[in-house]
Amino acid sequence: MEENRIIKVFLDDDLQPFAEFQPPVKFELDTTKIPDGKHFLRVVARSSRGIEGIKNVPFEVRNGPEISVVGLKPNEVVDTNVSITINAYGSETNDAFVIKGSETPKAIPAWVWALIIAFIGFALFYFIRFWSPELYKSFF
Repeated sequence: MEENRIIKVFLDDDLQPFAEFQPPVKFELDTTKIPDGKHFLRVVARSSRGIEGIKNVPFEVRNGPEISVVGLKPNEVVDTNVSITINAYGSETNDAFVIKGSETPKAIPAWVWALIIAFIGFALFYFIRFWSPELYKSFF
């Protein structure tokens, strides 16, 4: 029986596949040649009986620096003055690590404060409930 199984890989709405393989296959997708933004990989596979199956895999390419904006959310309605912090940092591999600008400053989440307060409250409760001078007598 002739083996006519084939896998064709398309990027976005391209009519020509950028790769054709015999299954199973393992390959590397070089995203440096794809512009930043949302894309999808369309995989068309043909079985040995000639039946085709299609699978779309959406993904997002971000080869440029990560851009973080604090103080303004998408589609937010604002008025008066708005304080905005913008930071951009990339993942280039250099020998030197730049500490300044590597992280975007953010406030500590409210759930962390609630957890700390609950822990301290339980510790105080435990100390007051079970503190007794007889339990702490010296062995000397």
